[in-house]
Amino acid sequence: MPKKSNKEIFGLLFGLGTFLFVLFFLDLDPGHPEITRTFAVALLMAIWWVTEALPIAATALLPVVLFPLLGVMNGKAVSSTYFNHVIFLFIGGFLLALAMEKWNLHKRIALKLLMIVGVSPGRLLFGFMFSTAFLSMWMSNTATTMMMVPIVLSLVFKLEESIGQEEVGFYATGLFLGVAYSASIGGIATLVGTPPNLSFARIFSIMFPNAPEISFASWLIFALPLTCLMFAGAWTLLYFWYRPKKQWKTLSNKTFQAQYDALGKPSYEEKVVFTAFICLALLWVFRAGIRFGSFSIPGWSALFEHPKFFNDGTVAILVSLVLFSIPTRSKPGDRILDWSIAERIPWHIVLLFGGGFALASGFAHSGLSMWFGEKLSFLAGIHPLVMIGSIAFLMSFLTELTSNTATTEMILPVLAGLAVSTKTNPLLFMIPATLAASLAFMLPVATPPNAIIFGTNRIKISQMAKTGLVLNFLGVLIVALVTYFLAPLLFDVDMNAFPDWAKLVK
Repeated sequence: MPKKSNKEIFGLLFGLGTFLFVLFFLDLDPGHPEITRTFAVALLMAIWWVTEALPIAATALLPVVLFPLLGVMNGKAVSSTYFNHVIFLFIGGFLLALAMEKWNLHKRIALKLLMIVGVSPGRLLFGFMFSTAFLSMWMSNTATTMMMVPIVLSLVFKLEESIGQEEVGFYATGLFLGVAYSASIGGIATLVGTPPNLSFARIFSIMFPNAPEISFASWLIFALPLTCLMFAGAWTLLYFWYRPKKQWKTLSNKTFQAQYDALGKPSYEEKVVFTAFICLALLWVFRAGIRFGSFSIPGWSALFEHPKFFNDGTVAILVSLVLFSIPTRSKPGDRILDWSIAERIPWHIVLLFGGGFALASGFAHSGLSMWFGEKLSFLAGIHPLVMIGSIAFLMSFLTELTSNTATTEMILPVLAGLAVSTKTNPLLFMIPATLAASLAFMLPVATPPNAIIFGTNRIKISQMAKTGLVLNFLGVLIVALVTYFLAPLLFDVDMNAFPDWAKLVK
């Protein structure tokens, strides 16, 4: 059994000490002890998440015990926050990703895209980045990076054979960084692309139950332009920073064609999964309808008697159940999806989501969000664009050292209270924090994609930090500008009016 590190032991003791100190020696709001108690639990979870004193999923379970014990929330109410439609959206999306991986559809898509874009240094970088970004919109960023790295490695080996190791080495660094960065950038575009997006959708509905729904379509329409801008910025930076000094003449498209041919013809199972993938994407996008200003497209849910009974989680589970029911042709008695594959769902992430949702509920029910907002009300006079930029900057650099999901779930309830206190639309604070949580490009520990490409031993920390620092600042700028100028159009945000729905529940 591995010994606990000094960091874990320190985190365990420091977390407990802080928790007990706040609980017994502080009174944040006399007459409302539940506010102080919730704050104590939040600090304990934050310290244990950052130091990983306990497994992250285990720390996420603390509200189940501590909130009823401290009189913050009813045990039944706390428990119900751990499983909801957002969790089913994550599970359904992950099941489709596992089906794509099981039948090698993800590799076929990636190689086909690379064959289309060409083999010049600029096109090759674009092809790898575009393939990774597109797949990470629907799959786990970690799984996408794990799938792309062997393809990059095989290409780099071939380049070194034909062109020379010295000539290829610097460019290869750009390729690996491109894969890691585009995995994070692509995940921003959809609700299922990265955990912080799902956390935002659920926490926003917990804090403001009367607010308009953040649907898959509304998020996609808003976040896709931002993803495209970040992608263009990252490609430009990496190409001009890491491009080869000499032109290549010996490389041809046959490299990818050979790998593609090795996959054989698309199997029946691949065709089924691809059809399910297209259907799921269309059902998600057109479920709730699309509105852009005065222009609108009605959603398919309007065909039913109770359209609001449907959500994106419903759709994800529907398509997953279809895949569980369709038999294969290559393996008699098997199905497109079986439970042995489904067991690979990262249940620790599901519990992490649940812990964040429970914490957000505790913030709302105890009044801690509003307390934070009142204490930060002096920020009311700051221009919204400056506030948005500051929030994005804080989140981008904070998540270089901490879990982006855990950090998002800690910060969003505080920002909700700040927005109410300053009479600002909560979306203007909560959206940039969510987006910036995925913009940590400097360190290997910042995101799993960064760690994976660092594990190839072809990237130096100094190279990642230098490139990532520039990209972090670029990301903060793009997030701030897109949120300030595009969010009002797509989410019906009036900069001069406080929405009626923006009232924290208790």
